[in-house]
Amino acid sequence: MNQKIKSIFLALITLFITLSLIVFPEESLHASIRGLHTWWETVFPSLLPFFITAELLISFGVVQFLGVLFEPVMRPLFNVPGVGSFAWMVGMASGYPSGAKISVLLREKNEISRIEAERLVSFSNASSPLFIFGAIAVGFFHHAQLGLLIAVSHYLGNVIVGICMRFYGRDSKKNYQDQYNGNLLVRAFTKMHRTRMKDRRPFGQIIGDSVISSIQTLIMIGGFIILFSVFTTLLNLLNIIDIFRLVLTPFMYVFHIPSEITVPLFTGIFEITMGAEMTSNLEVPLVIQLAVVSFILGFNGFSIQAQVASIIARTDIRFYPYFFARILHAIIATILTIILYKSYFEQKFTLKQNYTPVLHQHSYSYHLLEYFYQIGPIVTIVSIFLAVCILFARKIKNSR
Repeated sequence: MNQKIKSIFLALITLFITLSLIVFPEESLHASIRGLHTWWETVFPSLLPFFITAELLISFGVVQFLGVLFEPVMRPLFNVPGVGSFAWMVGMASGYPSGAKISVLLREKNEISRIEAERLVSFSNASSPLFIFGAIAVGFFHHAQLGLLIAVSHYLGNVIVGICMRFYGRDSKKNYQDQYNGNLLVRAFTKMHRTRMKDRRPFGQIIGDSVISSIQTLIMIGGFIILFSVFTTLLNLLNIIDIFRLVLTPFMYVFHIPSEITVPLFTGIFEITMGAEMTSNLEVPLVIQLAVVSFILGFNGFSIQAQVASIIARTDIRFYPYFFARILHAIIATILTIILYKSYFEQKFTLKQNYTPVLHQHSYSYHLLEYFYQIGPIVTIVSIFLAVCILFARKIKNSR
């Protein structure tokens, strides 16, 4: 019975979206183009090198080398193997959903168990420093120092979530203390060598597989970005967000929270970039704006969550631990933002209109974003063309 209700619900949702696209064709087209620009100008060229490099490092045993070195840190702190340090670091450096991608690779290589993979996915997906400092702090709030507050709250909250999630699931009965015996570097090099020798693929095939797998994942991510860009636009056009605001207004009045934040918050729950931009334009105290942005970044937005769900779908990794961690991260990051603002940043930014905006031209983050906008489409087109050439060459080789 439950499955029948689910089928009817999914059919109605799909029908509703289809009819909305027919009613608002021009607005849907513009939203689709906006999502496409975001993907091929920024997302694809910024994530592709990390995805390809991650696959190569895992294939050549470098990640396993780092895993042995970081085992004494990752196991007590997050209750995951040392190889999880690679997913965690890359996830923070390149942004979501890199952590999920690498966690899936580690799970497919049987480097981590299912429970460990679920723990790892829950805290290895974070916003990149480039997005926090470049897009949000400089682009939306016009002040780079605000990026420091948002980044500290976001990454410290992520660490706290990882520590909390270490208690999720049952611990393996394996005696991990045995791994600490002997010289650390010797064991690390031995692990790296054994891992490389297990992979019998030729060097060229390893590179080709890495490129194709990475581009396939990024094309999937692009589809989700475009889909949720259109979906969020339709929610605005159909005034569904206004209904959400009317429902929440009484509750927000009780807690003395400005009702103006409901629309940006609802938008950010679906798509973080639009939600953060709308929040920065609100006429409310700065601490509330920053708290809402931190909540949106910690929650990741349904767009990012859908990407993560699609990436982990091919494994036995379950989605609900990641979703729970997102709620936890959103709450913790919001609390940290308010505490840090009240204790330190409030003296510098008493009123938003009193601080001096940083000039875009002198911001390193701004220049880096501009660089991606200029070369991003070229990198995307060349990479996809390269993947097509590799697939075509393999098809010809297999047909002989």
